[in-house]
Amino acid sequence: MTTTLPDETLLLDDTACLRAAARFVREHDSAALLPLLLPGIDGPDLRALAGHCRFAHAGLLLFPPDADGLRTQLAACGLAVDTPSHPSVVVRQRLARRHRRDPAELDVQILRPQVHCSVGERRAVEVFALTVPPHSDLESIAAYERTRRHEAHLAFEIEHPEPLVLRGLCAILVRHGARPDGGGYNPHEDGTVLYFTLPDAACDYERLELYARGDHRDTLAAHLDHSEQHHRPGHDAQQPAETLLHLLTGAWTTQALAASARLGLPDAMDTRTAHRTEDLARLTGTHPRSLATLLRYLAMLGVVAQDPGPDDEEGGFRLTELGALLRADAPGSMRPLALMYGGPFYRSFGGLDHAVRTGRPAFDHLFGENHFDHFARDPELAALFDRSMAASSRMFEPLPDHPVITTAAQAPAAATVVDVAGGNGELLGRILTAHPRLRGVLLERPHAVEAARRLLDAAGCGARCDYRAGDFADVPPGGDVYVLSRVLHDWDDDRCREILRHCVRAMPAHADLLVVERLLPVDGSPSLATAWDLHMLCNVGGRERRADHYARLFADAGLRLVGQRPLPLDAHVLHARRAGAPDPAAGRS
Repeated sequence: MTTTLPDETLLLDDTACLRAAARFVREHDSAALLPLLLPGIDGPDLRALAGHCRFAHAGLLLFPPDADGLRTQLAACGLAVDTPSHPSVVVRQRLARRHRRDPAELDVQILRPQVHCSVGERRAVEVFALTVPPHSDLESIAAYERTRRHEAHLAFEIEHPEPLVLRGLCAILVRHGARPDGGGYNPHEDGTVLYFTLPDAACDYERLELYARGDHRDTLAAHLDHSEQHHRPGHDAQQPAETLLHLLTGAWTTQALAASARLGLPDAMDTRTAHRTEDLARLTGTHPRSLATLLRYLAMLGVVAQDPGPDDEEGGFRLTELGALLRADAPGSMRPLALMYGGPFYRSFGGLDHAVRTGRPAFDHLFGENHFDHFARDPELAALFDRSMAASSRMFEPLPDHPVITTAAQAPAAATVVDVAGGNGELLGRILTAHPRLRGVLLERPHAVEAARRLLDAAGCGARCDYRAGDFADVPPGGDVYVLSRVLHDWDDDRCREILRHCVRAMPAHADLLVVERLLPVDGSPSLATAWDLHMLCNVGGRERRADHYARLFADAGLRLVGQRPLPLDAHVLHARRAGAPDPAAGRS
């Protein structure tokens, strides 16, 4: 008769849990899981979650005695034994807090062996492995955690984790009974995790993880604050008021970011070296104690980080990767946006009630003229506006690979791309740089044409570009591809039809039109387009639209919508051709 040793029995129990998790991952998908986890969810909320998230993995905590023991468990479940691992940050800290241990005592690794699913989706089992040598004092932790299964969860990865989308998805979960339950940022994989408990879940998992690639400290800070509230007595009565208070102080965040940019604070800092407040005050010409107050607020936002100081002294501050985007010399710098949203557009948002009451832009009411004329009379402000538009150029990254562009680039004769109201030439420069055989024409206001000429010359493609100073009535004829990027949302429907008709009159029968805009979701799900719709109402007098709305405008102007493709930052590119024109390649949409 043989006797199974206790630690072998526990190893078998862990293996059974791992095998069950792999089977669960293999048998479920997002559409089936969400109603189980959030009973009663349907309609727009369900479509928003399913549209922005995908079921990525089931997570569990295992307690192998050593690396060989973990490999044995993986092999027994048909999972890859050579799956790479990296240190855990979030779970190790949670275990340390729960058991009042020093995190350095806990060797917790993360690995995600892939699970082969019949539908071909990429899913995994996320294994947190806490090494528990036989007879060590960690066995009590393992026994407790096996019983409670605190770290067992189901994870959904957000496909495009823009801040507004991330917050909107969190709000949907809370609205359907999920409770914030901690989270963190793991620098080893540059990912942010937000945990929720699911008291009404109709399956064996009672915790859900939202996983977002990148550093989302602002959203994480709000989530952790809500997590603390849920662990306080009487939190249910306090949460709505505290949540509203957080929303009401959003203006402080805008001005803190704008003030730091105006003061040149990010330009005096970097991500590697911590600087004392006194040194930063001297570099920026500011009051040391007041600057310290601003820096602490920026640290709460995740824009700067404070390193610990010796003894009771205050530590120095350094930029985070988020804050580095406010440096003037950063690639894709968002400093111009901070100055615009904390400057003229901030002032006009104070008159939002006027815009809602009258349907007329608050900007016009405040400044006495529309923002295009106002900026045109101030060269410095006009240049800032053009730079702020370029700060969102990440949405352009996939455009040079659009089939319409690549087909034009491969045409026997050199094709021409006409960028109508092309700003400082950022988009046209990307297209011409990617395709050396293409030529370009940029139509813009006189001051913007000069800025575009400088940018395109610096990019090495100025010799292949012509420039036209003019208005929409001056759209150059004879192009092969016409581009309207973030133009139509500035105008009402009548003016949009007029702009589109100018394009149609200039377009040869074979030409294509690409329109870049954010699209309002049809189901009310969270989107940057919803926020920008409010911005357009307040500052410009235009609007964001749904795809079917643009299709009607195209039809009124003698065009037909051929297709659409998503772009970063919740944007889309709409492909239109003349009504009745042949479609030479259906795949080009």
